Amino acid sequence: MLLTNKNRLIQMLSAALQGLAQERGFGEAPTPRLERPKAVDHGDVACNIALQLSKAWKLNPRELAQALVERLGQQPGYGDLIASCEIAGPGFINFRLSNAAKTTVVQEVLTARSQFGQLAPEVAPVSSAMIEFVSANPTGPLHVGHGRQAALGDALANLLATQGIKVHREFYYNDAGVQIANLALSVQARLNGLKPGDTAWPESAYNGEYIAEIATAFKASSEYKDDLEAIRQFAVAYLRNEQDIDLKTFGVKFDCYYLESSLYTDGSVDKIVEELQSIGKTYESEGALWLKTTDDGDDKDRVMRKSDGSFTYFVPDVAYHTSKWNRGFAKVINVQGSDHHGTIARVRSGLQGVAQKRGWDIPKTYPDYVLHKMVTVMRHGEEVKISKRAGSYVTVRDLVEWSGGVTPEMTADERELALQRGRDAVRFFLISRKADTEFVFDIDLALQQNDENPVFYVQYAHARICSILTQWGGQTSDLRDVDLSLLQSKASDHLLRRLAEYPEMLTDAAADLAPHALAFYLRDLAGDFHAFYNADRVLVDDPALRLARLALLSATRQVLENGLKVLGVSAPAKM
Repeated sequence: MLLTNKNRLIQMLSAALQGLAQERGFGEAPTPRLERPKAVDHGDVACNIALQLSKAWKLNPRELAQALVERLGQQPGYGDLIASCEIAGPGFINFRLSNAAKTTVVQEVLTARSQFGQLAPEVAPVSSAMIEFVSANPTGPLHVGHGRQAALGDALANLLATQGIKVHREFYYNDAGVQIANLALSVQARLNGLKPGDTAWPESAYNGEYIAEIATAFKASSEYKDDLEAIRQFAVAYLRNEQDIDLKTFGVKFDCYYLESSLYTDGSVDKIVEELQSIGKTYESEGALWLKTTDDGDDKDRVMRKSDGSFTYFVPDVAYHTSKWNRGFAKVINVQGSDHHGTIARVRSGLQGVAQKRGWDIPKTYPDYVLHKMVTVMRHGEEVKISKRAGSYVTVRDLVEWSGGVTPEMTADERELALQRGRDAVRFFLISRKADTEFVFDIDLALQQNDENPVFYVQYAHARICSILTQWGGQTSDLRDVDLSLLQSKASDHLLRRLAEYPEMLTDAAADLAPHALAFYLRDLAGDFHAFYNADRVLVDDPALRLARLALLSATRQVLENGLKVLGVSAPAKM
């Protein structure tokens, strides 16, 4: 595959460069980097090392490139790997891989199958990582912002797992504080016969119909009594269960649900405050306790404990992240809305204070953050701002059902298929843009069964290949050993190049915390397949050529399936 070929070429280039450096007394030479040329006509890979070194080595870059190419040609195995190379422009070296080198990716895919592109744990960049995402307050249904978090977080977890990293998924429940108190008051008001708009309806209450549903369920339960704490406990448990159902429908599972309330009951919050006070990280002013966050680059110090004795919201966050580090998670990624940007400096500053007190070596950039922007939902050409059930926003459940075309008249089986379509569309759409860009989710587009719908476009490529393989009727395992030298058309060359990019693309996307790169890749791969299918007939009369093209398609199908699985999207055999 191209990743292996690139590594082989880098080794050859490094050896040639080092030999040249020693010959001319330049000492240790840097490791050269290879890039894919923007224009296909310029070759398969390119290197600009001659341009980088020309000034330091006091050589004309084209002369340095020529000397390097001459030495490179003497490296063992060079002829098997490289068909040709040329020096272009001011000193670029463009390489064309041999046909035999290009086609090895097909055997690589058909041998590794679902493991293609994945790294073994022993070569993983880190052994383990925690990803915290969704972390919705248990005060209402999950909204589209939570949906974007769920799609991003789950895909990111799968992406890191392809790099040999053991991933821990965690959901942090903010089950303490003012919002939970408002939830209990809202349900109590409903139990007393009040509704939004009534004169006595609490100003801070939640107005969605789900509050009435909780009140009805509580009144019918054996736990019913007119006690605010009992109402609070029931309402939180009810909404946690509702959120769990939505997450299950969305195909997302967590390894741990961490309760904010536990940080108070086990004394973690008080201990953190005491530790920060003991090292002079805090001071008292205007009746409040302040954290010296300016010591760590914040624009101003922040209040930790207000004059009424209550803690500001970032204090339990510091305690929570202390727990993460204490549990052994040296790599932590938080997927949150962009409105959390202001808490980053505060949490990191508090953690640096804890690290100072406890003698821990917590990096100043711990934890990492992936912040996402808003999602606007369009339906029938108009923006949808609220859900009847939630009262103030569109829920994840709405989004999945609308995108799948779910209707009340459907049978159970039809509904399940529609939910699968909806889940696939929602997950792919919400991952298909960089997290820090605002996204317009078009329900009408999600329902379209054509090339304009990106998830349909990718899934249809997979289904079309399955249809061709079924029509052929042979065993795909037999395609691992076919003669691939006949794959010489421009369309097959593009498809081979794209397949070979998959492992490196996964590695780069994981390093950049950018699952959208995989969505982009899958669309490009589907496009290359469709172009190949339209240019080169597969089930031709020539048996050898037929098998070679079938092997290429089988490898393409496998990579499409692998990539969709990382995104949490199904790879249907029929559409």
